[in-house]
Amino acid sequence: MKLFSILMLITVLAVSCQPKQETAPVQETNETSATEPFVERMDPALDQVISKEVVVEVLAEGFDWTEGPLWLEEEGKLIFSDIPPNTIYSWSEEDGKQVFLTPSGYTGEAARGGEVGSNGLLLSPDGRLVLCQHGDRRIAEMDGSLGSPTPEYITLVDNYQGKKLNSPNDATYSSNGDLYFTDPPYGLEKNVDDPLKELDFQGVYKLGQDGGVSLLTDQMTRPNGIALSNDETKLYVANSDPQKALWMEFGVLENGTLDEGRVFYDATEWVGKTKGLPDGLKVHPSGNVFATGPGGVWIFNQQGEPIGIVRTGQATSNCAFGNDYQYLYITADMYLMRVSLI
Repeated sequence: MKLFSILMLITVLAVSCQPKQETAPVQETNETSATEPFVERMDPALDQVISKEVVVEVLAEGFDWTEGPLWLEEEGKLIFSDIPPNTIYSWSEEDGKQVFLTPSGYTGEAARGGEVGSNGLLLSPDGRLVLCQHGDRRIAEMDGSLGSPTPEYITLVDNYQGKKLNSPNDATYSSNGDLYFTDPPYGLEKNVDDPLKELDFQGVYKLGQDGGVSLLTDQMTRPNGIALSNDETKLYVANSDPQKALWMEFGVLENGTLDEGRVFYDATEWVGKTKGLPDGLKVHPSGNVFATGPGGVWIFNQQGEPIGIVRTGQATSNCAFGNDYQYLYITADMYLMRVSLI
């Protein structure tokens, strides 16, 4: 017994003297344990944005991959893209979900795969529906009224210097009518390796009022969501690259072009630990930026500091304000969700 005790003491001392190995910290995502979407509060400032008693509502489900939510104030409804089935749906309190428009992004006759439908949706300065059409590789305007939508489109832009665009993803208008948009390869059947890809980069562009197209930057690997600050001096662009999952902030110059930009927030460390990548984004009248990314919708102050996250539990694609900024609508994988705002 005495010999055994001595041997055990030697073993314990030997183990305790071993150098400790460095290990990466385990990040708590809350998604695996949460059964319902919830709001994570990272700063007291969020209490001025979203009530502590808020509930994340699931309004509709059963879609393939939802995107591009857009609130139509006069119609009292939200419209949003369901990309794989080439369809835009609407949702309202009275009617629930309804088919709004199809085909929405690919109007060709030859069968093709990939993400064929519309992605980002927005209204032109004169109130016309503008669509980022993956399948047709263009930005187009619907030739019809919002009250009686028809799948007839007028091309606004489909090429840069004679080369076909990849697949316009998201866009935003400035007050003078310039259209800023992103052009990643997601609508191509084989993505960046598609043989029909004509441009050897992914660009952020400006379509001027005169119809001229300017390349603003080709330095982002996967430019995606895009939005202007309230005073239009800054342009925010999401980069949905797992290796560089971040949001950029560019200064807008007097001629509408951009400066070299700076990283607004880098979320690369969260990739793989929680679902999603930087995607669609919107700017609230307060200046706060609501940006979909890993885990849900990130809410940033104007300094690029996160103050909260709407944890959806899904890969979250985009968001939009509605009902005179009373609600934030969220497209998340097969779901349409909503959060009330203060």
